[in-house]
Amino acid sequence: MSHTDTKKSNPLFEILFNVFIPSFILMKFSGDEHLGTALALVVALAFPIAYGGMDLIRNKKFNFIAALGFVSVLLTGGIGLLELDTRWLALKEALIPGLIGLAVLASTFTRYPFMQKVILNDTVLNLTLITERLKIHGKQEQFERCLMSSNYLFASTFAFSSAMNYFLATWIVTSPAGTTAFNEELGKLTLYSYPIIAIPSMLMMLGIFYYLWRQIRAMTALETEQIFHTK
Repeated sequence: MSHTDTKKSNPLFEILFNVFIPSFILMKFSGDEHLGTALALVVALAFPIAYGGMDLIRNKKFNFIAALGFVSVLLTGGIGLLELDTRWLALKEALIPGLIGLAVLASTFTRYPFMQKVILNDTVLNLTLITERLKIHGKQEQFERCLMSSNYLFASTFAFSSAMNYFLATWIVTSPAGTTAFNEELGKLTLYSYPIIAIPSMLMMLGIFYYLWRQIRAMTALETEQIFHTK
C-alpha cells in the first residue's frame, strides 16, 4: 500500500523546479524593467514553497531539496534586496553544496546511508538476485563496506563543489548587490559553474557509480544484464 501511496519524485525535476528556475527568475527578471528585485524574489520563492507544500500534502514528508532551494533563493534574493556585501553571496554559494555534503556524510551514521538508498533500488537493480549471490559468496560485509566508502566519496564531491563555488563567486561577483551588473554577474556565475563545477562533479559521481558496478560484478560474479533490470 505504501508503494502506491507514495509517489516517487524525479530528482532532476526537483532540482530544476526548486533551484534552477528560481535562480533564473532572480537573475533575469529582477531588473526594474521586469519584475523588480522584491517581486522577483517573491515569484522565485513561490516555486520551492509550492513544490515543498505539494510534496508534504501528497507524501506526508518534508522535502529536503525544496527546503534547500527555498533557503538558496531566499539568501540570493535577500543579498540583492538588502544590498549586502558580495562576500555573503560567496558564503551562500558554498553553503548549499556544503549542507548537502554534510547531510550525505551524516547519513553514514544512520540506518540508511545515502548511497544505500540510491543504489539499492529495486526499480534499477535486480536486488533479490544480487543479495542472494552476496550471501552465497559471503560478501555481504564487504559490500556494506564498499557502500560506506562510496558514501564518503559522494560527500567529498559536494565538498569540492562547495570550495569551487566559494572561489568562483569571489572571483566573478564583484559589483555591489542590487545593481544590474550584480545580476549580470550572477548569470555569469551560473554559466561558469557548469564547466568548472557541475561537469567535474558529475564525472566524479559517475566514477563512484562505475566503481560500485565493478564491485557488484566482482562480488556476485553476475553479468551486467543480470545486475540491472533490463526491461
